Amino acid sequence: MDIQVKKLNLAKLIFQRQGSFALRVLHFIFGVGISLFFSKIELVNSENLPEKSGLIFVSNHPNALIDPMLLFTALPRRIAFLAKSTLFKMPIIGWLIRTVGALPLYRQQDKGEDVSKNAETFSLTRELLKKGGAIAIFPEGISHDESQLQPLKTGAARIALGAVSMGKNPASLDLRFVPVGLYYTKKTMFRSEALLHFGEPFQVFPVELDEHGHPPREVVKDLTAQIEKNLRQVTLNAESESKVRFAHIAEEVFTSTTPHRENLGERLEFLQKFLRDAPSDEDAKLEKRLVEYEQKLDKLGIESEFLALADYSKRFVLKKAVQRSWYLILLAPLAIFGVILHFPAYQIGRIIAHTQAKKGYQDMISTVKFLSALVLMPLTWIVLAVVLEIYFGWKIALLSIPLSFLCGYIAMRSMEEINDLRGWLKAISIFFFKREKFLRLLAERRSLFEQVKR
Repeated sequence: MDIQVKKLNLAKLIFQRQGSFALRVLHFIFGVGISLFFSKIELVNSENLPEKSGLIFVSNHPNALIDPMLLFTALPRRIAFLAKSTLFKMPIIGWLIRTVGALPLYRQQDKGEDVSKNAETFSLTRELLKKGGAIAIFPEGISHDESQLQPLKTGAARIALGAVSMGKNPASLDLRFVPVGLYYTKKTMFRSEALLHFGEPFQVFPVELDEHGHPPREVVKDLTAQIEKNLRQVTLNAESESKVRFAHIAEEVFTSTTPHRENLGERLEFLQKFLRDAPSDEDAKLEKRLVEYEQKLDKLGIESEFLALADYSKRFVLKKAVQRSWYLILLAPLAIFGVILHFPAYQIGRIIAHTQAKKGYQDMISTVKFLSALVLMPLTWIVLAVVLEIYFGWKIALLSIPLSFLCGYIAMRSMEEINDLRGWLKAISIFFFKREKFLRLLAERRSLFEQVKR
């Protein structure tokens, strides 16, 4: 199937959702937050989604609460979530998930929960689907930091089969599963990139239920296996994290050597193909060469793409460096103020995230960073506004809030550009003063490219 890539911008994120006032406010807040947290969000093959069918979106779950927030803001259909019942008891999170229309799932492993209440949840879910609504489920049942899908729970299959098999005319319900692969370039890092890869929708057909209204176990098992098969086609799966790292280095070598379109869909497709097709007898040798190549780049503080400087004259390289840096100097006062103003909030979020990482909750790092920024940074603006109101009056205080946001945004973009420019400047210095070493690395990259290509 051809890859159809669509980039999401801020306007699409915050204005595409309909619903209650509270829902729209949440969608606006999360839309702005998500668009700031990620530098790029792409949808692959979202044009293939049925418009009127009842849909069950099934997705992998690598990034804790970031995953449902991304689906909530980025999916072209309004959805309801099935969330574990314990979340509904939390003071703030409980209100949030109720507002977005989440339904509780009662799990046996949660102490004190009555699993018989799931019957009511499943009934509400079926009614929603029969009206052409859509729900989203993470069938792995847990958020995790593993390099591949975890064994799927059967709840999604049971809900779907129950929905299409109950009632006087079960066949009248057009219900389809839509696999959604979530992929993050660097999921714990602020301003990384996110991809939603939609698989081919597939229909669920009615079956004969038993006297308790349950579908046959074998049918449930087969449908769960089909969900897993289709979900694996749109996700990245490797036997270990080291294999994922190996594939990423190969992808950097490949894409930095050939003209390519900068979209995450093609990059994910390359990684999937490389992990699937790399011959085992060549794996170890190629992996060793790629790791050694990356270590050489890390030692110099540059990336593989910077070796493209060899294709240009020294004059052209210097001209481009000046062109990329002049506006940073122009915006420096606003950027510096933005850094100073937001530094305390940034550090608090970083400390909390580091605490979660030390406890082993790698999948929670992005969630902590996102939620702390969502709370602490507006709080910073309010504190500044209160101080300004005391000394300069309410007009200056009111004006300071949008200016604080603007300075924070300029600081964020400036820091991104500076970090990127720093790498290019290092590469330029090596290109000028250690040219032999630069050209040896370039020759090594070309040799690796041919091996990766084969």
